[in-house]
Amino acid sequence: MKNGRCFRCWSAPFFDGFHVVFSISRKIFCFPLSFCRKMCYTMKQCITSIERKVLIMSPNYTRAKCACYMVNICMSVVGNLPPLLFLTFREHYGISYSLLGFLVVVNFFTQMVVDLVFSFFSHRFNIEKVVKFTPVLTFIGLFVFAVSPWLFPGAVYFGLLLGTVIFSASSGLAEVLISPVIAAIPSENPDREMSKLHSVYAWGVVGVVIASTLFLLVFGSQCWQILTLVFMLIPLAAFLLYRGAKLPKMETPERVSGAVELMKNRGLWLCVAAIFLGGASECTMAQWSSSYIEQAVGLPKVWGDICGVAMFSVMLGLGRTLYSKIGKNITRVLLLGAVGASLCYLTAVVSNIPVVGLAACALTGLCVSMLWPGSLIAAADRFPSGGVFIYAMMAAGGDLGGSIGPQLVGVVTDTVIASPTAAEFAAAWGLTSEQLGMKAGMLAAMIFPAAAVVLYWVLGRTVKKSDKTS
Repeated sequence: MKNGRCFRCWSAPFFDGFHVVFSISRKIFCFPLSFCRKMCYTMKQCITSIERKVLIMSPNYTRAKCACYMVNICMSVVGNLPPLLFLTFREHYGISYSLLGFLVVVNFFTQMVVDLVFSFFSHRFNIEKVVKFTPVLTFIGLFVFAVSPWLFPGAVYFGLLLGTVIFSASSGLAEVLISPVIAAIPSENPDREMSKLHSVYAWGVVGVVIASTLFLLVFGSQCWQILTLVFMLIPLAAFLLYRGAKLPKMETPERVSGAVELMKNRGLWLCVAAIFLGGASECTMAQWSSSYIEQAVGLPKVWGDICGVAMFSVMLGLGRTLYSKIGKNITRVLLLGAVGASLCYLTAVVSNIPVVGLAACALTGLCVSMLWPGSLIAAADRFPSGGVFIYAMMAAGGDLGGSIGPQLVGVVTDTVIASPTAAEFAAAWGLTSEQLGMKAGMLAAMIFPAAAVVLYWVLGRTVKKSDKTS
């Protein structure tokens, strides 16, 4: 270096601690160090922003996003259409309530098996092909479910069970894979994109409930197969969207030992417990709101379906949509949501005013709206390199909570109804045994959002500590 010039290339910068000297075309340019730092930072930000915009506006990723949204609507169909048809199956085929309830158990069990398989062996699958195959599996499951009276005229229940297993497997794959696809797509605000994905599911539930109720009301329950075949258009649309769509690369543990190492982290189990309680809080009210409004509030069943399930889902979708637009600070949202859900459960139990009970059920949807996706966001922030494994473990925790919560309400309700002592209390309070049993079941279910309050507070504290140490 002589007179600020480099004898090697005449263009490399020279730094003296206070100034930066560049030699360009054998001419010397000297700039203050602070100016160069600002210019470099500005250029870096501009380049990053341009790259991000290019990736976000990529037509392939836009198509992939739409396909993921459509798959979430498929989950709305397979999760909510069968329960709406339970009474139809009982009337037309004489299937008992126990066997109908077993379909729900099979649904959750199949999803959990898929979740656990992908928790440990996701590295053995071609993730992109599995994602694109998911709507095909949904299509096949709905088809078998719809034509079971024709395929198995002497054993309709077997056909319904087989169809349930198939589309439940697709639902499990969607739970495990769709969220990491959205998380891997470059975005200016990944948390809001995750919330938007889950809001699509909630709005899908609203559409499924209203469309199914009106269809069966107009055309009669004997046309349930046509209704199911019409819903097959949704997975077909998802499959067509995935064709030609480029999916982002998703990280998976390279071997089982990588998953085992992640499982040794206590933070992972804290996140799994968070989604367990969130799933229990959400699914319990979602599945029992119709029966609660019919039995405890005293409204007709058709209004129980529309005002219970549909209004709950509307508020669920509203909460997730709002977070996707203006949301931030997910740990605070989780804590406030759990507090609100606890109060709504308690209000539903103690209130004897129909309007108040109905409002409590609906507002529960708003309060629990971010408990499931918010737990996913918290887990993704804690384990950014966990990939599919983290989402699989979280899906298993959510499914477990979604099965245990409603089951607890059923057990407590049946126990109270069968108790002579409870019948005396019900008569003293001016209630029927069924009303008291339903209120007792809801009171027992309040343990999930109440416990979530404590857990989310701990989760928030650990996040703050990790931020300070980082």
